[in-house]
Amino acid sequence: MRRPRSYVALEELGRQRLSRHFEMRNFLASEIANFYAIQNIPDEPDTALAAGRQLAEHLLDPLVETFGPIDIRSGYRSSEMNQFGATRVKPQKCARNDANYANHIWDRRNSDGHIGACVTVGIPWFSEQFRRGRDWRDLAWWLYDHLDFQEVCFFPKNAVFNLSWRDSDRECRILSYIRPKGALVKPGMTPDPERANRYADFPPLRGIRYPDIPGDSP
Repeated sequence: MRRPRSYVALEELGRQRLSRHFEMRNFLASEIANFYAIQNIPDEPDTALAAGRQLAEHLLDPLVETFGPIDIRSGYRSSEMNQFGATRVKPQKCARNDANYANHIWDRRNSDGHIGACVTVGIPWFSEQFRRGRDWRDLAWWLYDHLDFQEVCFFPKNAVFNLSWRDSDRECRILSYIRPKGALVKPGMTPDPERANRYADFPPLRGIRYPDIPGDSP
C-alpha cells in the first residue's frame, strides 16, 4: 500500500482492520497534528499496519476483553509530526525521532532493523481506583504476568501508560514517572515473588464474552 495522497485513500487506510476491536483509524488521532495542521499519515503504510496488527491483536485486544473499553491516547505518529512534538512544542511532548522508530513511529524500523509499535493506554476501570489512591504497581504487575510486551512506561495522569510491542526478543521492561519512579523491572532484575497478591481482585484475563462470529473456530 502506498502513502495516501487523497482523502479517499486515507479513508481506506483508516478502515484497515488491525484486530477484532481496532482499525487503523483508532490510532491516527493527534492533538499536535490537529492543532498545528500537520498530517499524521504513514510514509510506509504496510510497515505501520504490520506492526499495528501485532500490537492490537496481542496486547490491546486482551485488555479490552478483560477490562472493557480502553482509552487510546497517543498511537501512531508520523516522523514529521513526532519531530515537531520533540522540537517545537513546549513542554516537549515527544521523544526524538530515532528513539521513536519502531515505537510511536510504526512505519520506521529501528537501528537494529526491527519493526514495532507503541500506544498510550488508559484503563478506566483502573484509573478510577488510581485516583482513589490505588498503587500503579498493581496494574503493572498484572501486565507483566499476562501480556507479552516489550516495554511499559507509566505516567502520573490517571495511571495511563505506554505499551510497546516489537518483533525482537522480549525485554519486558516496566518504567514509571509515578512514585516510586524508575524501573520496576527490567532484564536482569528479579520480579517481586509476591506480585500476584497485588492484583488478586482483578477480573479474569479475557473474561468478557463478546458475540461469536459465525464460522469462526471456537
